[in-house]
Amino acid sequence: MAKKTVASLQTSSKRLTKAIKMVKSSKSGAYIFVEQVMAPESVDAWIAKK
Repeated sequence: MAKKTVASLQTSSKRLTKAIKMVKSSKSGAYIFVEQVMAPESVDAWIAKK
């Protein structure tokens, strides 16, 4: 299960996207949210990666 980004960040030279995905913790079994700022083209690959 993953969430797609809700905000696009724009700097002077690059367009960046903040992606958020939900990952199940191996220790407690609870879900945690992992956030990363990246180029919009690489969001789908990052979310698909486990």
